[in-house]
Amino acid sequence: MVRLYAVLIGYVFGLFQTSYFYGKMKGIDIRKYGSGNAGTTNALRTLGNKAGIIVFCGDVLKAILAVVLVTVLFRKSHADMIYLLKMYTTIGLIIGHNYPFYMGFHGGKGVAVTGGFMLAFHWTVIPVGLCAFFIPWLTTGYVSLGSLCLVTGFIIQLILEGQAGVFHCSQAVLFEMYTLGILISGLCWVQHRANIGRLIHGTERKTYLGRKNHALLSEEELRKSKEEQEKKKAGKQNG
Repeated sequence: MVRLYAVLIGYVFGLFQTSYFYGKMKGIDIRKYGSGNAGTTNALRTLGNKAGIIVFCGDVLKAILAVVLVTVLFRKSHADMIYLLKMYTTIGLIIGHNYPFYMGFHGGKGVAVTGGFMLAFHWTVIPVGLCAFFIPWLTTGYVSLGSLCLVTGFIIQLILEGQAGVFHCSQAVLFEMYTLGILISGLCWVQHRANIGRLIHGTERKTYLGRKNHALLSEEELRKSKEEQEKKKAGKQNG
C-alpha cells in the first residue's frame, strides 16, 4: 500500500504543469507552438531563455518536493525501502507530468522531472547525471541526446551501486528498483521517439547553452494573443 501512496503523491505534484501555466500567463497554450510539448525545451524555444529557466526550475522543484515529502513520511517506517519509494514517487511524477488529465493527457516529456528526482535520490547520482546530460548536449547541441544519455546512465549507475550495497536493502528490493529504473528510462525513450528519428536523419534542432535562443513568439505577438484571449473571455461572460 505504501508504494501506491508514493505513486499518488508523485502524481499530484506532477500535475503542476509549469510550462503550461507560464504559457497561459503569456496568453498562449504552449502546446500549440514549437514541438507541441509542455516542457522546458519547448518553452525555451517558444518564449525565450527566461521562460526556459523558469519552467526548468519549476519542474525540477516539484520533483524534489515530492521525493522529499515521501522520504520524510516513510523514512522511519520503511527505512529499508526508502530509495524504492523515491522511485515509485518518480513514476507518479512522470505520469502526472507527461499525461495530465486536465490537458487531454498531453503534457511534457518528463526530463526535468527525472532530473529533479535524481537530485533528491542519492548524492552520488548528481555528478554522474550532470556529466551524462551536459557533456552530450554541450558537445552536440542536442538536448534530446543529453536527455537519453541521462536516463541511460542512471540505469547503469543504479545497478552498479545497488550491487555494491550503496542503498542498504535486500536483493528483492534492488530487483524492484532496477525494474522501475528501466521503466523510468523507457518512458523517456518512448517520449523521445520522434527526436530519435530526427537524430538518426540529422534533422534534430540544436539548442546551445549560454547563447541567446531566438524565441518563436515575439513580445508583440504574445501581447496580441493575450488581448485576444481576454476579449474572448469577456465575450463569454457578457453572453
